[in-house]
Amino acid sequence: MKIIENKTVKEKAYFEELESGLKVIIIPKKDTNKKMAIIGTKFGSIDNHFINPKTKKEEKIPDGVAHFLEHKMFEQEDGTNSLDTLTAFGVEANAYTTNDHTAYYFETIENFEPAFKELLNYVYHPYYTDQNVEKEKGIIEQEIKMYDDDPISKVFLNALKCMYNVCPVRIDVAGTVESIRKINKDILYDCYNTFYHPSNMILAVCGDFEPDHIINFVKKNMKEYQSQDKINRIYPEEKPEICKKEIEEKMEVSIPAFVIGIKDNVETTDIVKKELILNIILNCIFDENSKLFKELYEEGLLISEPGLEYEYSDIYSHMTIFASSKNPKEVFKRFKEEVKQIIKTGIDEKTFIRTKNKIYGRLVTSYNSAPQIARIFMRDYLNNIITFDYVEKWKEITIEDVNTILRDKFDEERMILSVVSQKNN
Repeated sequence: MKIIENKTVKEKAYFEELESGLKVIIIPKKDTNKKMAIIGTKFGSIDNHFINPKTKKEEKIPDGVAHFLEHKMFEQEDGTNSLDTLTAFGVEANAYTTNDHTAYYFETIENFEPAFKELLNYVYHPYYTDQNVEKEKGIIEQEIKMYDDDPISKVFLNALKCMYNVCPVRIDVAGTVESIRKINKDILYDCYNTFYHPSNMILAVCGDFEPDHIINFVKKNMKEYQSQDKINRIYPEEKPEICKKEIEEKMEVSIPAFVIGIKDNVETTDIVKKELILNIILNCIFDENSKLFKELYEEGLLISEPGLEYEYSDIYSHMTIFASSKNPKEVFKRFKEEVKQIIKTGIDEKTFIRTKNKIYGRLVTSYNSAPQIARIFMRDYLNNIITFDYVEKWKEITIEDVNTILRDKFDEERMILSVVSQKNN
């Protein structure tokens, strides 16, 4: 096994690629009770057009297949449900689908090995029938309608629709009622056999383990697989410009919710450093200690600290600022004015050091939790990143780096505003 050690956070990670192509990461954490295993596949809502690596034919699938597959993975041929089995072991288990990956996990203090065996079993033994697929459509239709009525989901999805013209990130992860009605068991098996091949998956395990024991356990409980060529995904070409500047939708909310979005260029070099710098900039401008937040809070325009996030993949890259306000358009106006002013003067040394240390504190404390460690190692490795790189890259960042990225990335022409406001207003 390849071993990578980071002396700053005093952790080691063991990496091994099995004959099947499955990449395994083990992060031993001595003297911790909590254990976690998470397995992810690089198959999300954006992957709806691809070249099948077995048939070499181009395929386009309905929106929402990745999410539909996630729903169906727990049901077994013998009539059992693996989620019920895992719950009976006393573990906390679940799954989720994002724009660019799907993951299945459990965390526990006891009964790790039987739960781990069940995880490997259900993820690699799908069971779809005409009947259970039709039944699931009704369940997912209700979920889609529920998210359509959820102001937070709506304000974020509308923000993506403002930022992107044709990129599939603007499509709801669950798809639409119309798109999921086109899904059948043949589509599910086809996508499962393509994207759930071990060579397209990462398994991360964290807890008080011996790495060799975990590797041997995985090998013993994995069936054999023939090799598979790389999946060639097909994405529409997204232009740099935003789709539209603003969008407002009226819903049942007591206070309007808003998202300010900033569309970015997709870049693949030094993405770790870029992510850290953008998080530093967002926090310098709009965290609880910033001049802008204090002014807006004192004026009653904000009621809590905004959520600040940078998201990226192979085909999208953007920043979002989420909060609630009685006057989102005024907040957006003031945000743009503040950005212009900070670009002129640059972020000052004192604010830079404070914010950089704050981001570092978050990085270090994330290593206190076994579940969080496993989750971030899996997610990062799907993006060809070793999680330890964040700690090392943090040391390299200078105030000059931050002010250069600030001038380059915070273009007002690429900023959008999504608002969900009150129906009765």
